[in-house]
Amino acid sequence: MHRIARFFFIGLIVAALLAGCALFPDPVDPTRDWSAQRLHNEARSAMNAGNYQTAIEYLDKIQARYPFGRYAQQAQLDTVYAQYKDNEPDAAIAAADRFIRANPRHPYVDYAYYMKGLANFERSNTIIDRLVPADRAKTDTSTARQAYNDFTELAQKFPDSPYAEDARQRMLFLHNNLAAYEINVADYYLRRGAYVAAVNRAKFVLENFARTPSVEDALSIMIQAYINMGMPQLAAGSLRVLEHNYPQSPALPKLNALVRGAG
Repeated sequence: MHRIARFFFIGLIVAALLAGCALFPDPVDPTRDWSAQRLHNEARSAMNAGNYQTAIEYLDKIQARYPFGRYAQQAQLDTVYAQYKDNEPDAAIAAADRFIRANPRHPYVDYAYYMKGLANFERSNTIIDRLVPADRAKTDTSTARQAYNDFTELAQKFPDSPYAEDARQRMLFLHNNLAAYEINVADYYLRRGAYVAAVNRAKFVLENFARTPSVEDALSIMIQAYINMGMPQLAAGSLRVLEHNYPQSPALPKLNALVRGAG
């Protein structure tokens, strides 16, 4: 009798669990019957409203359900933009790379190159805007350099692209600021008495950033470092280069005095 009662009790529990499943069925995706066009329109509306996560969900559905339709490639490009705007630069760069690999001859592949550069450019702003970190010698400028390379690739492969001019302007900005970063490092070494390191960093600017405003500062650092190293002839040679190329440099009176005193 007890055995029968126990089985009856277990049966009630199982029935209750089954009834519970019936009361709480799996939610149905409201977009399950949407066309690719409707998903595309909803994604665009979400992006226009700044709801980038929602837009990405719709774009993912397009690519999953209609991978060979005419909206699939546009969804891939829109995903790059939505992830960039959603402050997900790594995801945006990965999406851009996937599009470039899969569609190297697409008429809008230049946009993927541009967005890739833009994502790296935004990531580099924390470095570019902060040229005086606690330890200047250890600051990572790789994202700024990668952004420069991305924009260079766009400008070279697609010189007539509507994004090429903006890419060139950003390249100039990055080039100048990377040079300024190197000057900050050289000055850091100079003030710490690491004169050989200061000279080497200044030379790096002369060799790699010859057309930037930082060249004037690089020559000034070299002159001061050579004087402190007891090399007045090298200091005088650097001073002549500075006088020839920057005759109006406000640092010349001080540097002339230093070189004369060292001689």
